[in-house]
Amino acid sequence: MFIGEEPIHIKVENKEDIAKIVLMPGDPLRAKYIAEEFLTDAKLVTSVRNMLGFTGYYNGLKVTVMGSGMGMPSMSIYAFELIHFFGVKKIIRIGTCGAVSPKAGVGEILLSDKVYSESNFAYTYNDYKDHVVKASEELNRVIKTTAAELGISDRVHEGMLTTMDVYGPYIDYDRVLNRIPSEYDILGEEMEAFALIHVANSLNAEATAMATVADSKFSNIVMSIEDRQKSLNDMIKLALEAITK
Repeated sequence: MFIGEEPIHIKVENKEDIAKIVLMPGDPLRAKYIAEEFLTDAKLVTSVRNMLGFTGYYNGLKVTVMGSGMGMPSMSIYAFELIHFFGVKKIIRIGTCGAVSPKAGVGEILLSDKVYSESNFAYTYNDYKDHVVKASEELNRVIKTTAAELGISDRVHEGMLTTMDVYGPYIDYDRVLNRIPSEYDILGEEMEAFALIHVANSLNAEATAMATVADSKFSNIVMSIEDRQKSLNDMIKLALEAITK
């Protein structure tokens, strides 16, 4: 397999510009927002294809925040390069999802313990035939402890996500959900977590995914812009506090 000596999609002046701990929102502009609002001494370190990555400090520790783009192929490219070329040890995906269970409400946070996907992504990636990947137990333990410290444990639900190859609201995703084995209690659907966790597990790094519930098939609630931003800020703070412990 040809990998090369340098990454193709991340370009930095010095390899030390990428921290060993990383938050990955899907949207590169959300990475910019996090860097500006939550980090100190933050600087733009990579911008290939406008996939922005910033490095700064939180609680005195160096942190990189970088967009992943949408979907498993895009996530897998950046996760691989971060881990393989820059030695990243821990990655937390922070994004949004649709709730497919009444256990979590709009504005609450889902934390993946496992992720199911019917995609062939992992089989193509390295012949992994299972359709379930397991998130880092240690990262999840720290996130849950941190949520308790922040007083938001009641809004964080640990459980199983499903990663789809398509954007759920644009299809009849009940048709897809009904194909998932009945022993799996799926809380939410999104598009990137499975790839991140599989790449990290394959390369001996730690990864997990958190997603704020943006919509739910069990609710007609439409969050205001202000409520949506507060919910995302709570997730961002939780991720930063946890990954810097």
